[in-house]
Amino acid sequence: MSKGHAWVLGATGQIGRAAVRSLVEDGWTVTAASRGGGRDDRWDEEVRTVALDREEEGALAAALGDGCDVLVDMVAHGGPHARQLTDLADRIGSAVVVSSGAVYADEHGRSFDTQSEPDGSPRYPVPIPESQPTVAPGESTYGTRKIRLERDLLAAGGALPVTLLRAGAVHGPYCRSPRELYFVKRALDSRARRVLAYGGTSRFHPLHVSNAAELIRLAAQRPGSRVLNAADPQAPTVAEIGEAVDAVLGRETETVLIAGAAPPEGVGLSPWGSPHPIVYDLTAAERELGYRPVTGYAESLPETVEWITAQLAGRDWTDTFPAMARSYGTGLFDYATEDAWLERYDRTG
Repeated sequence: MSKGHAWVLGATGQIGRAAVRSLVEDGWTVTAASRGGGRDDRWDEEVRTVALDREEEGALAAALGDGCDVLVDMVAHGGPHARQLTDLADRIGSAVVVSSGAVYADEHGRSFDTQSEPDGSPRYPVPIPESQPTVAPGESTYGTRKIRLERDLLAAGGALPVTLLRAGAVHGPYCRSPRELYFVKRALDSRARRVLAYGGTSRFHPLHVSNAAELIRLAAQRPGSRVLNAADPQAPTVAEIGEAVDAVLGRETETVLIAGAAPPEGVGLSPWGSPHPIVYDLTAAERELGYRPVTGYAESLPETVEWITAQLAGRDWTDTFPAMARSYGTGLFDYATEDAWLERYDRTG
């Protein structure tokens, strides 16, 4: 017997693929909606797919029809998307919406939005509780749009119970900007050494897609208006991640550590590069949903590395992962600059 009808928006994205599988396995009838209306070949054949552009006026309302018991939204951000959901509250039993840890600010107002400013890196408590201050809601940045979404949805909690999941650094197959690429490509290019700023101690709490899917599954069973952190059981350092990738690929790489920030040319600055740890408190998710992670970072890594390796085969990384190139720049693998820095390091170190 079905637990009800679950509607998944952004179903063919990184988390959506895993969430659809998890909900089906848990007994839900699932409609998977995405721009292209595609399907994952690992989904049950009974999963219904819908092509939907939510930005088209009235498209979501028309596609939703008589409604659903739970709507899972992977891609919502900002006030317009919040209104889109609250306007349909009479047709949605409850919602689970993916937000982001990017909403947090430290006691001096520093956040992900200020990282490029002098002394702009946030200094969060370890771990970060959901009660931590946030950036001001708005529509100008990713973090401000996410907190605008959160505030507007929570304000409508009487009509639409919604669980908001503040996701950490999402990882796993189908990622548009896989941070693990930093180490995988270097290994595939036979780089004997790698350089890591901040002594290799940077931590940005990851969230594997299967753990995200588990949180979604649990929240679908327990409707309510709440905000919860979403992350893996461990928050490894960037140096530990590099070693874990080496172990998967059967490689050995010498790690050269820079005690502080990367030099002006950017050598040693990885996608995890941060002078202060970003670690999320999972106590509330454990208490309110009974969350128990289904995997850890190292355990999940082989599948991720295999997927990244397959995507890179015969292709330039900037063509394979254009979103990564936009986010971190094409200098991420500037080996000539890196080798020149290492040569100076060897002479003076």
